[in-house]
Amino acid sequence: MSVLIYTEFSEGKFKKVALELASYAKKVAESLGTTVTAVTVNAGDVSELGKYGVDKVLKVTDSKLDKFNAKAYADVVKQAAQKEGAKVVILSSTTDSLYLAPIVAVGLDAGYASNVVALPVSTSPFQVKRNAFSSKGFNVTELTSDVKVIALAKNSFGLAEASGAAATEDFAVTLNDADFNIHIQSQEKASGQVSIADAEIVVSGGRGLKGPENWGMIEELASVLGAATACSKPVSDLDWRPHSEHVGQTGKPVASNLYIAVGISGAIQHIAGINASKVKVVINTDPEAPFFKVADYGVVGDAFQVVPELIKKLKEFKANNN
Repeated sequence: MSVLIYTEFSEGKFKKVALELASYAKKVAESLGTTVTAVTVNAGDVSELGKYGVDKVLKVTDSKLDKFNAKAYADVVKQAAQKEGAKVVILSSTTDSLYLAPIVAVGLDAGYASNVVALPVSTSPFQVKRNAFSSKGFNVTELTSDVKVIALAKNSFGLAEASGAAATEDFAVTLNDADFNIHIQSQEKASGQVSIADAEIVVSGGRGLKGPENWGMIEELASVLGAATACSKPVSDLDWRPHSEHVGQTGKPVASNLYIAVGISGAIQHIAGINASKVKVVINTDPEAPFFKVADYGVVGDAFQVVPELIKKLKEFKANNN
């Protein structure tokens, strides 16, 4: 009756959210007096999971699962949960898992709580704290079903290393044609870059940058910080940047540890999508820009002067501290 997690594996390694999920599940399992089992799909070396508290890994290997398919992957998680008799199934809040979790919950006849931001308030009754109202508030949700499915919000728990090693077991799943009745026409993946989903730091630009030709300093600042680049909706609508970088309520949600907004006024839809970030910094010439009301730190100034100077200072700091 272990706690089950689905750990996402991409480009030869586990995503950071998978390790955060393992760290979180370890604490939940300890409070329930049980262990953590992870299910992986077409993953290579899984030994890293043991360092974050996973006791057992169910390895699923099937070429039909090379591309993410929510129905098929949900069936995998469901069968793993049934095999382990798991009463608590935990997933992350990546784009893939946001599709996956509700299907898993339906398959297991389980209650489902998304946007969970902390360890359970109580395990009997089972209550979890969740983000609400576009991350402007919290609520406590009680799950009364026998099986519970919860989705952990990104960067809400952090990483916690543990001692021990995970046992591994090959796990054969039964897949049927109905699992694949949704056909993926194409997939676009950026490689060699920090993805917005996995980023600890996000540097985002808005129309204040005046044109796509000025994006070099955003990319350079992101490179110095090891950050992902993002943009506001108007910028992607103008085709200055790809829509894959559009963040906000109508784009990708961001829950990074540090979010730097350059030349973004702070429309309510944008703020709603990035409000879960822990520290928000804004650089804008307009001191009345709405973003300053929600930012932790603000710089009133011209981005074309502030950002190059910031890059210079960061490079000097890194050179002096390496």
